[in-house]
Amino acid sequence: MPTTGSPLLLPALEALAGAVLLVDPQQRVTAATPEAEERLGPATVRPGTPLAEALSVSEGARGLEALLTHGRQVEARSRTPGAVRVMRVRAVPVEQGAKRLGWVVLLGAEAETEGTRGDAEETFHGMWTRNPGMKRLFRIVEKVARTESSVLVRGESGTGKELVANALHAISVRRKGPFRAINCAALPPSLLESELFGHVRGAFTGAVRDSPGHFRLADGGTLFLDEVGEIPLELQGKLLRVLETRSVIPVGGRSPVPVNVRIVAATHRPLRREVEAGRFRADLMYRLRVVPLFLPSLRERREDILPLARRFLDELEQNGPRCVERFSPGARHLLESHGWPGNVRELRNVMEYAYVIGEGPVLHEADLPPEFSEPRPPPAATATAVSVPAEDTHDPEALRTALARAGGNRTEAARMLGISRVTLWRRLRDVGIA
Repeated sequence: MPTTGSPLLLPALEALAGAVLLVDPQQRVTAATPEAEERLGPATVRPGTPLAEALSVSEGARGLEALLTHGRQVEARSRTPGAVRVMRVRAVPVEQGAKRLGWVVLLGAEAETEGTRGDAEETFHGMWTRNPGMKRLFRIVEKVARTESSVLVRGESGTGKELVANALHAISVRRKGPFRAINCAALPPSLLESELFGHVRGAFTGAVRDSPGHFRLADGGTLFLDEVGEIPLELQGKLLRVLETRSVIPVGGRSPVPVNVRIVAATHRPLRREVEAGRFRADLMYRLRVVPLFLPSLRERREDILPLARRFLDELEQNGPRCVERFSPGARHLLESHGWPGNVRELRNVMEYAYVIGEGPVLHEADLPPEFSEPRPPPAATATAVSVPAEDTHDPEALRTALARAGGNRTEAARMLGISRVTLWRRLRDVGIA
């Protein structure tokens, strides 16, 4: 395969497939795209270098034969200064009639990265990271799990707060007991009280039988209270009493029922600020916030974005028809520069969208959801359009402003205010806005 030609050749290959090697019939590298040079090192892919030296293919000569002769995807290892890269590799033969001109070798996603750079991956009870801050959090979770202390997990929506709660339960002495989770922002106050504490038959219309509630269902195990900051004030006193007496009184009941439950709570807003604003009881906060844990957002751990995206694609490929071998440079840039307000949950959904919409072995920027291709407003305009201070979310004027900006869409208004839709509904009701 010739090493010279149109100056568009290598840029076009990189735009379409990223890291690419051109290999002649004698299995020697003739050219490499800039991304391939960056991954493998310019000295490794000099023209004339045997492919077997540029890439250490798994299974040696047999693996190289499987790659070039049988077209099978294999794993290859290449040592660069300070790290060992393991990646998926595929070769496409280039022929002219019956004559073999060579191969286009595609360097796909990295399977792992190890070495002296301190970015070794770690999987911890369903969470994956290369970020040092996340790894420190894992070590703290291991320590806290050995105790019975109440834990408050702080983090934005989609960062994995319930996964942390599950990990605390799974490695604690309570692991043989039940794990129960309830989203306190998803239910109106009357139903939330019944879901937490249970009710007796006839306690209210529709209560046709006794219900134990989450506290009793979690007896001997762990109860995860997600978005605990959304619990109405009138219920906070009852929750505090349950934590102090270790017993619950079902709605409509009179006799307390003892419960043995460890509480793990979560919130996306500082409870101290809620206490200062009069929306949360200080005594309850101190009961829940014995050990605070802070989950970083995805934009604070950008080294995890592309590897996590690759892992989500691998999961989708197990039951789907498409095999995505790599991201185009444009898609990589968009994914790495995105703000990720929905964090890891949003990334998973974006990958599912791209997997379904796109075709072929390369995930292109056109495969990503529409918001990735929309022009981004300047930062000042963004702040004006969507930012409302959390302490103002009880102010009728702030609520009206958010509704007006959202064109009457309550889901969008709630997002602007940084609260759930149910909480927005409660606050609109409290201030008399229909």
